[in-house]
Amino acid sequence: MAPENPPKVVLFDVGGVCVLSPLQGIIEFERKNCIPTDWVNYAIRYSSPNGYWQRLERGEIKMDAGFFEGFTADLHNKNAWKEFHKGFRTEKKKLKDTANPTQLGDHVSLKAETADSKPTDNDRGAQSSASQQKFPGKESNNGRPSLSKLAKDTTIGDPVSMESENVVESAGTSKTNEDSISRPKVDSPSSFHSPQPSLPPIPSINGESLFWSMMSASRNLDPYIFPALQRLSSQRNRPIIGALSNTVIYPPGQSWSRKSSSSSSSSSSSNPKVADAFFCNPKNYFDVYIASAEVGMRKPSRDIYDLTIQRLDEFDKQRGGKGISPEDVVFLDDIGENLKMGREVGMRTIRVQLGKTWRAVKELEAILGEDVDLMDEKTRRAKL
Repeated sequence: MAPENPPKVVLFDVGGVCVLSPLQGIIEFERKNCIPTDWVNYAIRYSSPNGYWQRLERGEIKMDAGFFEGFTADLHNKNAWKEFHKGFRTEKKKLKDTANPTQLGDHVSLKAETADSKPTDNDRGAQSSASQQKFPGKESNNGRPSLSKLAKDTTIGDPVSMESENVVESAGTSKTNEDSISRPKVDSPSSFHSPQPSLPPIPSINGESLFWSMMSASRNLDPYIFPALQRLSSQRNRPIIGALSNTVIYPPGQSWSRKSSSSSSSSSSSNPKVADAFFCNPKNYFDVYIASAEVGMRKPSRDIYDLTIQRLDEFDKQRGGKGISPEDVVFLDDIGENLKMGREVGMRTIRVQLGKTWRAVKELEAILGEDVDLMDEKTRRAKL
C-alpha cells in the first residue's frame, strides 16, 4: 500500500550515511593515541564556525600545509580544553548527586560507589574507555558546545560518552575536649568536599595524521544504506534522489581526488573541476548533488538547505514536474543539528545511527511504501 503522502525526493548525506562516518576514524585515533574520549569532536565543534575544519568544508582554504598547521592549532586550543575538562567533571558530578544510596543495587548508586573507591585516570584528565554513559545537560557559555549537546548532535556523531566518576575525599577531625581526651576521627556530611584537580596538559595531536584517519574511515561503503541507494536508483517511478554533503576538496594529484565530468548544475555540482570526498561518480546515483566545498556553504547553515531545495525544484521542473517544496523531501543524516535544520526548513528527517544504519533503511522503506524493497532477503531476515 502506498503511503498517504509519499516523498518526491529522498535526500542523502554522504559521510556517515552512504559511506562510513569519519567519526569512526576519530574514535580509533583517540583510542590508539590515548586521547580523552570525545576531545577531538569537542575541539572541532569549539572552533566553529570559522575553524580550519569548517573553512575547508566551505572550500575557503586549500588542503595544504597551512590547513594542517591551523587544524592542529585548533586541536590545541587552551580555552576549549579548559571548558571540555570543566564540563566533563561537572556533568559527571550530576550523576553522583542523583545516586540514591537507599536503593541497593540502583544502577546510578552503584556507579557512584565505584567512583568513590579510588582515583582513576579521569582525575588526572585522561578519560578511561571502560564504561560509558550519556548525560543530559545545558549548553556551555559563550555559544560553545556542551558535552550534553554533543551527545545529542554528534556525531561527527555521536554519541558523546562520559564516565560516571567523581572522587570524594573527606575527613573530619573532632577537636579534643577540655580534658585533652582524644576523640576518634569522625566523618560528617559537612566535611565532604570535591577535589579540584589541576588542569592536565592538552593532549598532543598531529592534525594531519588525525585528518587522514578520518578520511580513511569514510572510504568504506556503508553495508546497508549504500546497497539501499543502489536499489532505489534502479527502480521505476522512483523519487528524485539527491545528496547534501559537507565535503572537502583534495588537492590535484592526490590519489583520492575526483573530477566531475559534467557541468550540468541539475545533475552535478556547480563546479565541474572540483574534487570531493565521494569517491564514486555522483551522477551514477544522484540526480542532484550539493557539495559544501563547491558552493561555499555547509550544514547546518540554512542557506545550503535553501540552495538544495532550489536545485531540486529546478531539476523537477526540467523533467516536467510541478516543482519541489521542503515538505516533499525526506532527508537522511547522521548529525542531529543537521536534521534539526532540515526539520526547521520543512523536511521530513531520518536519523542514521552509528552502527545501526539498517534501521534507517527500514524507516525509509516505511515512508516510501510497502512496494519499495531496499534490503536483500538475507539482510532483512537478519534484522527482523
